[in-house]
Amino acid sequence: MAKKKNHLPPLSFLADRCSSMRELKQVHALMIISGRILSDNYAASRILSFAALHPSGHLPHALSLFSHTPHPNSFMFNTLIRAFASSPTPSSAFFLFSHMLRLGLPPGKHTFPFLLKASANLRSFPTSSQIHSHVLKLGLHSDLYVLNGLIRSYSSCGLLRVGRHLFDECPERNLLLWTTMVCSYAQNSCSSEALCCFDAMMRAGVEPCGATLSSVLSACARVGGLELGKRIHCFIEEKGIDLGVILATALVDMYAKNGEVLFARKLFDEMPERNIATWNAMICGLAHHGYATDALELFLELDKGDIAPNDVSFVGVLSACCHAGLVEDGRRFFHSMKVKYGVEPKLEHYGCMVDLLGRSGRLAEAEELIKGMKWRADVVILGALLTASRNHGNVEIAERVVKEMLKLDPRNHGVYVVLSNIYAEAGRWEDVMRLRKVMRHERLNKIPGASYVK
Repeated sequence: MAKKKNHLPPLSFLADRCSSMRELKQVHALMIISGRILSDNYAASRILSFAALHPSGHLPHALSLFSHTPHPNSFMFNTLIRAFASSPTPSSAFFLFSHMLRLGLPPGKHTFPFLLKASANLRSFPTSSQIHSHVLKLGLHSDLYVLNGLIRSYSSCGLLRVGRHLFDECPERNLLLWTTMVCSYAQNSCSSEALCCFDAMMRAGVEPCGATLSSVLSACARVGGLELGKRIHCFIEEKGIDLGVILATALVDMYAKNGEVLFARKLFDEMPERNIATWNAMICGLAHHGYATDALELFLELDKGDIAPNDVSFVGVLSACCHAGLVEDGRRFFHSMKVKYGVEPKLEHYGCMVDLLGRSGRLAEAEELIKGMKWRADVVILGALLTASRNHGNVEIAERVVKEMLKLDPRNHGVYVVLSNIYAEAGRWEDVMRLRKVMRHERLNKIPGASYVK
């Protein structure tokens, strides 16, 4: 009796059931040994897809497999374009697209949403415009997913008018398009427009999803829309919408920024999962509304866990120190940023420290801190030091600060007024008269029609 032959299962079947790169490499090795790597594009596509898109995948491995494929198909190109669109190097997606065109492979409706995502991440108007031209030539401008990508891509470049025009011209609007439009407004700090768009969406009978609601709550946080935020919270509860970490964080942020700090803290404490944005929303909310001790305690609790604080966390904790006048704590947190946490201080952190030192009368230290910055101080930081100089009657530092502020904005005559008041409070009336003569002279020679009001 003849023995039955042992047939290996199709390699594509094995590739689809891989759970790690180790298993995938074993399947890949089988393909090489059997010679199928050169003839079975479908199986090769499945391996490439896992390596490029799976959380445990390895994009360089996918790219290596692709480079050794004699006749790559459109699926392979689309897979890699999709992977690179969300990678740290989204520009690579366009090199693949160019290669695709050179080989004569036609891009389709599955290609352009990923290209437009790459363009949105690059925030490149020229790239968005070029992709738009390809879309029009191929007649894909009415595809809702392509259109959604165009709106998001233009909006990421700040061209909301172009995205609002595409949206308005669309004969059919689904939840995806409405959500993209609301999110685009919210992300570009056009909070009132985001709320108006959301209102229109509701009147059109389109029920929002979690992504829509989190963007609307973000807009409510910025414009003080507590009542609308509360109604959205009720809507979420009535509809039984799952409070994932993003939506729950948006609620915490909305309540905290609108002064409902205790309710925000209740929501925060009830969350089973938190990310760094959740912690920052609560820490900054507590600090902003004067709960300095609670903000510091929460920061220390964050520091004990698995989530590392970031630059926003330190803005919150330094603000708390500033409000409470905790100079030593502020110094300690500021100096630990880079040394302990690897967080490079930004202008906002220096601004908090200048404000903290200035309020406590440590003006010379604040001035030295500004001089040690690798960036040029802006009017906000200098203004904080000028205010502190006036409050503590330090004329010499005030004069130097005004000189620096006028270098940044020669037409800012408001600083002359502040310096004049500082001279008056110090009893230096001759300097007051001299400065007022300068101010009168400047006003006589100002450009007609120009305003110095900022």
